[in-house]
Amino acid sequence: MFDALLAHPGVTEHCELRSSFGMMAFHGGNLEEMTDVIAAAAAERAGASYYGVVQPSDLRWHVPSTDIRPEHSSRLAGFLDHVDVVITVHGYGRAGLWTSLLLGGSNRPLADTLGASLRRALPAYDIVTDIDSIPRDLRGLHPDNPVNRPRLGGVQLELPPRVRGTTPLWADWEGPGLNPHTEALVDTLAEVAAKFTG
Repeated sequence: MFDALLAHPGVTEHCELRSSFGMMAFHGGNLEEMTDVIAAAAAERAGASYYGVVQPSDLRWHVPSTDIRPEHSSRLAGFLDHVDVVITVHGYGRAGLWTSLLLGGSNRPLADTLGASLRRALPAYDIVTDIDSIPRDLRGLHPDNPVNRPRLGGVQLELPPRVRGTTPLWADWEGPGLNPHTEALVDTLAEVAAKFTG
């Protein structure tokens, strides 16, 4: 399924190998909007590696994370071989959780570190690091999930629409750059990645 997505017209795959800390957004573009922009910007600022898949405006094809497999992409395989730990950036929307950032994935120490930094940077949001408080389907703990394939695993960061800047709250934002909440998120991701790579 993943190889078929990559072959679909308009879908683009991106890989930048820098440090051994990685940022991923393989549901980017029109599917989970702004996730690729956030992950790529944070990776560039931190000198971290980046892998992303971006869907065009006329496509919304959700390949489950457990079906995003390195045997279907040499770029993904190279990325996963290069990095030791990752943060994968996802988007979601669910009633009762519109201001909740969910930090799943197998690397719980990194989740706690990132969570503490996000609480300082984004006090208007609920930063959830207790794995049992995250909906089961958003925990990102399956071993086949790309977030858990690097040597030290990683954090699956689920972002609600508001912090991605995709709600009417930001309809009048004209820049420059990202809206203040998304900018604070990118800065925090970059700071945490830089600490681990430094």
